[in-house]
Amino acid sequence: MKTLTDHIVLAGGGTAGHLFPGLAVAEQLLRYAPRLRITFAGTGKPFEARHVKNSGFEYFTLPCRPFPRKAREALRFVMDNFAGYRAARRFLRERDVALVVGLGGYASVPAARAARALRIPIVLLEQNAVPGRATRWLAPAAASVCSAFEGIRPYLKAGCRVRVTGNPLRREFFENRAPARFLPDRLGGKRKLLVLGGSGGAQVLNEQAPLALYKAGTALGDWQIVHQTGERDLARTSHLYRKLGINATVLPFIDDMPGLLRTSHLAISRAGGTTLAELAASGVPAILLPFPNATDNHQRKNADVFSAGGACKTLDERELDGRLDNHLAAAVVELATAHALRVRMAHAMTQLARPEATRRVAKSIRLLLHSLQPATA
Repeated sequence: MKTLTDHIVLAGGGTAGHLFPGLAVAEQLLRYAPRLRITFAGTGKPFEARHVKNSGFEYFTLPCRPFPRKAREALRFVMDNFAGYRAARRFLRERDVALVVGLGGYASVPAARAARALRIPIVLLEQNAVPGRATRWLAPAAASVCSAFEGIRPYLKAGCRVRVTGNPLRREFFENRAPARFLPDRLGGKRKLLVLGGSGGAQVLNEQAPLALYKAGTALGDWQIVHQTGERDLARTSHLYRKLGINATVLPFIDDMPGLLRTSHLAISRAGGTTLAELAASGVPAILLPFPNATDNHQRKNADVFSAGGACKTLDERELDGRLDNHLAAAVVELATAHALRVRMAHAMTQLARPEATRRVAKSIRLLLHSLQPATA
């Protein structure tokens, strides 16, 4: 008889937005069942492999490739993903895997396809207000789709089992949280503005945010600026801040995001689902610039939910007349100089947080594992 010493695979990752919810769920599962064996399957990107191994989990690399944008990439797409499917199928069968959790994105597809072929149950995590291609394709075969947002059912086929859980986050995001009304005192009067373009950075933010902050001028006179650029633009963005005479801390990646958000007062950010969940958990108001090329415009849909809740200002670069840095500078000046408005937005952010999300997802997985155990006489 199977017990909770079963082996499960969490497949996907590639970016922090997909990977970190999976790590949060894995850590919660081990609190329920310390002997549970957990393996992550992913792209093999150094960022992903490093964080998984640093968290103490096994890691297995699968060949995979995103949906091709050009016809000449189609053959490579088919070959790599078929190789990933075969490798995943062999791994799942040989390691007696009981359950596969898809973390979202193209990297989750080979293992989930293999699980479906082997009749291994699948649970999917969906971080965005519009489900991605992988979720839409795999959802009919999934035992459950754990969604961060309400309203994804119309995008899925009838009969798909959806549970709105919220987006799983590491427990550090919910430790020692400062109430929104204390935002001005978090750094003893020194306020902090973050620029977040996702784990890989965002070229537009890396180019436009320094210009906007320069134009904001004296409105940011006593603010500390921290900018996450990704590896690619680190040197160029650092140089731009120096050229503009702005004293900013520029980092390729922020490891202690819970701690940094806990001491922050305002963020300029893309609108990925996991980033928004982290902002909500920390009560940090934001100026959101949704990635305009996101599949199915999902980042704008995410931002719309937070805008409707009064937690952010949204600047969609496709809808703006004139220079983006001018619009961003105006938004920064408005919020940097309006303490009461920031506090109201911070409170609205906290109302959108789902602190039970990690436990809800882990509980769903745990109950599904229990249901796979044969009844005893």
